Amino acid sequence: MEIWVNPACSKCRSAVSSLDEAGVEYTVRRYLDDPPTAEELGSVLDRLGLEPWDVVRTGEPVAKELGLATWPKDADSRDRWIAAMVEHPKLIQRPIITADDGTAVVARTPEAVQSVLPG
Repeated sequence: MEIWVNPACSKCRSAVSSLDEAGVEYTVRRYLDDPPTAEELGSVLDRLGLEPWDVVRTGEPVAKELGLATWPKDADSRDRWIAAMVEHPKLIQRPIITADDGTAVVARTPEAVQSVLPG
């Protein structure tokens, strides 16, 4: 299990605490320091069953600078969105947990964290 976190984020800290309380083994990835590649992000999006625009933090200043609100949300634009998220990892919604069973969740709620815990 891996969790992508920004240590300054309260929801990330809460998700990490939930994993600790559950006693599961996991790896922490500080995705701002170690951004995912386009391939990694694409794989995680597939596991989430989401598109890149579904997990973009549109309130970030860089989102406004890039004009993301005007970008098309279609298959032809998917790679453009992913490239922007790789170049500007602050755009990636957090935390994201990828579980050993192949599932993944955007773990912004305790219920989402619980959904990937074994048993």
